[in-house]
Amino acid sequence: MNYETLSPRELRLEVEALYGDYAETLNDEAFEAWPAFFTERAFYQITSRENHERNLPIGLMRCESRGMLQDRVVAIRQTAYYGPRSIRRLISGVRTHGWGEGEMRGVLKATASYLAVETLPDELTRVFNAGKYIDELVVEDGALRFASRICVYDTLLIPNTLIYPL
Repeated sequence: MNYETLSPRELRLEVEALYGDYAETLNDEAFEAWPAFFTERAFYQITSRENHERNLPIGLMRCESRGMLQDRVVAIRQTAYYGPRSIRRLISGVRTHGWGEGEMRGVLKATASYLAVETLPDELTRVFNAGKYIDELVVEDGALRFASRICVYDTLLIPNTLIYPL
């Protein structure tokens, strides 16, 4: 499929499908499949709105390659200790902002809002994190993949249990 020749509506539907698959993979805790949504040289960061607006490189989670994403999965599965919980990600307001020009040719800019809720055994579900995805997508092996995903959360106060990707 040639994504660059799709109508804006068709392209948005393809991006929405990607985002839905992404959320379902994480919601089902199929973390080993998560890195495949990204390019080999991907950038993934979870950062505050304040840091993002001030162009500060500080983030709660920062990975600069698919290999680092895979390391994060190993940490989740083998090295981190945390109580049982589930995180459900809801994505809305998907917007595509067109294909880049010049050096950014072949890069699709996209954004969406996300909400993550957390459920622990014997506790009420609560809002865990809310914010915006700022993405750069490319076509690799015939599929859309994230070259960059920045998760910008809205609040300065966050739970100290950010274990899983958003």
